[in-house]
Amino acid sequence: MHGSLTFTRPDDVIPDEERPGLLRALPVQADQPGDTRRCDLRDLAAAHVVEPGLEEAGFETVDLSGLPSLQRTLATVREADHLSDEAALAIRESLSGVVLGLAGGKSLRIDYVVDDGLFTRRAGPNGLNVNPGGIDGANGHDSAQYVHGDQDVFGTPLRQMMHGGAPDLFRHISPDGRNDDSDTFLLNLWIPLHAPVQPLALMDRRTLDAPRHQLRYGLPVDGFLERDERASVNDIWAFLYDEDQQWYIRTDMGPDQGYVFDTLGVGHGAAALVGEPELEQLFISLHRTCEALEDGDDAAARAAIGGSTIALPPADATPTIAQAGQVMAALLDEARADVDSSAWCGRARAAMDGVIRRSIEMRLVATLVNG
Repeated sequence: MHGSLTFTRPDDVIPDEERPGLLRALPVQADQPGDTRRCDLRDLAAAHVVEPGLEEAGFETVDLSGLPSLQRTLATVREADHLSDEAALAIRESLSGVVLGLAGGKSLRIDYVVDDGLFTRRAGPNGLNVNPGGIDGANGHDSAQYVHGDQDVFGTPLRQMMHGGAPDLFRHISPDGRNDDSDTFLLNLWIPLHAPVQPLALMDRRTLDAPRHQLRYGLPVDGFLERDERASVNDIWAFLYDEDQQWYIRTDMGPDQGYVFDTLGVGHGAAALVGEPELEQLFISLHRTCEALEDGDDAAARAAIGGSTIALPPADATPTIAQAGQVMAALLDEARADVDSSAWCGRARAAMDGVIRRSIEMRLVATLVNG
């Protein structure tokens, strides 16, 4: 399976003056595209694909189906399309102290769900922005369009919060240091609420040439995290593309499963699957047609519908994307012939809602235990 991932452009890389021999990424310009590459994606849903595991690759799928309290809260968040303070508290309480089994026979004990970093993401096909109101606390975040790693163990805010002790406490692998002895991890837990498009792709860190392709990057967070001025820039990781990197997704994933992955460096980002660009155009046409019909603007509706058929997702798209494309194209064909605006818009909006990726993520302190 193939998909597109966006990396830092080679032109946006400079030497790291504070760490000779290593590299840093320049700030991303809003109007400047990244380095989008077609990547081979290993689908963990396929019988022949073996997941490498947390200790080796830096990530692993975990089973959440045996946590009924968590599942009830996730269903509430999905139905409301909103993460409330009450739901966030319920999620923290339902995970505290839980032991999650790993494939290698070991387990993870969740010691603490970190206050920072519990939020939802919402994105349309091909990364289409479907959050017109923007970020509102834990809600309104787009999918992660750039490949990145969430935290530099030597940087802000961990350096300030832990007085420089984070590298000794947490297991980590960085371009300029590592700790293989600790059983304590700082991890992300990512849970899909509905993910027909924009699956989270994770890099097997063993395939990364870190000194050449892992870049320090300062991410301003004052727009979505409550931090004082000293910690207003988060020290994270950006990545350059390399053909030797191996990427994993899972196409059959629901809220009964999640990924745990190393916050301190595992590269990840939202992948655009085959067929998502076509699905994006169908989505936009349906959306514009609905808006025009609801405004009573027949001319705008005809323009939005268009006179010719929009391209469908290609034959190698996933069954979910292919079926969604057929449904959306049929709705546009129906609107060209004759349309009852109220009934049609209801079905069109349901079709659009069905191809919006919704996910929830949080940060954990966890301990690796035997058995």
